Amino acid sequence: MINVSDKINSYIPASNYSYCHTVPLLLQRITCTDSIGCVTIAPEEPLKIGVLQALSGEVALLGEAQLNGMQLALDKRGNTLSGHAISLQIEDTGCTPEGGANSALKLIADPQTIAIFGSTCSGAAATASQTMSAADLTMISGNNSAPFLTSIAGKAAPNWQSGYFRTASNEENAGKVAAEYVFKQLGLQKAATIHDNDIYTRGLTDSFQKAYANLGGQIVLDTAINKGETEMAPVLAAVVNSGAELLFFPLFQPEGNHILLQARTQPALKDILLIGGGALIQKSFLDETGELAKGMFFVGPSSPKTAEAAQLANSYETTFNEQPTVDYYLSGYDAVDLLFYAIEQTMVREEDGTLHLGRQALRDTLYSITDFKGVTGMINCNQFGDCALSA
Repeated sequence: MINVSDKINSYIPASNYSYCHTVPLLLQRITCTDSIGCVTIAPEEPLKIGVLQALSGEVALLGEAQLNGMQLALDKRGNTLSGHAISLQIEDTGCTPEGGANSALKLIADPQTIAIFGSTCSGAAATASQTMSAADLTMISGNNSAPFLTSIAGKAAPNWQSGYFRTASNEENAGKVAAEYVFKQLGLQKAATIHDNDIYTRGLTDSFQKAYANLGGQIVLDTAINKGETEMAPVLAAVVNSGAELLFFPLFQPEGNHILLQARTQPALKDILLIGGGALIQKSFLDETGELAKGMFFVGPSSPKTAEAAQLANSYETTFNEQPTVDYYLSGYDAVDLLFYAIEQTMVREEDGTLHLGRQALRDTLYSITDFKGVTGMINCNQFGDCALSA
């Protein structure tokens, strides 16, 4: 905890307070000088954290993994922070841009909300982060990986918002890696891509296409499906007719499942290589597709091999009585752990237990984080809010 005397960039002692002579003289009350405002928490009040995750539909598995990672981080601290209980307001984004915006509005309606943990899906994050940033809050995700949220080629991306951070890898290079592998290693010259107009899937197919074309490959089909679509025969027929040698479809469940399952029923697709994205690297996908997933490729973040990750996996099994179905709970844990650390470093305490948090000071603390030891590896936050190594 930083003493008041050590932390004067966000707060200064007020000079116009008087004290009754019958009461011992306490530390002077603190006046907020933070450029975007402060939150004051009375001695008996909890610290309020907003939570935005996808908790319905097939993608709920990813949202639940984030909540589980958060729970493990809360357990580590006994559900307290800076001597105060932690109160959560959890909202379901439904993994949609509309859900992200509406859920974020519910959180910012409470002026005591300190920060936001989320979201699961990049599409929801694009709208939620805009709402959050305009309200001068801080938001950190353990699951978003779309390049458009932070940076592309070392520059601020179209959807970058001040105060947005993430411990999931920026998958800026994921499409490029897939393109280089299929072109250089497998010698495939013609590719088709399918996205669903989500900021994540569109970002990966765009980066794949650019890298593939630069290598000399030919994009013979660039098409999209709608979220919720179940009949994939028309788009798969288009893939066959395009003469593609490979199909890159970095979709979510259940659409990605439908693509694979229906592709395996069509003899004309048996020689076309299928490549999915990180959103399909989860047990539920393999449970549904089974043997039909054999021969399929995936591109996404690799599983961390740290001792801390192994220890947290054991804690996961003990706490939830099951093995993790995806690894994203690890980056979710790191996101919450990092946020709590930054709050502790930024918070100013009065002698009676009252806490003060500068909103810009919290952002500045996170932007300055270097060599923070997370379960996924060392965490270093850059000026765009990326705190993990790019995938």
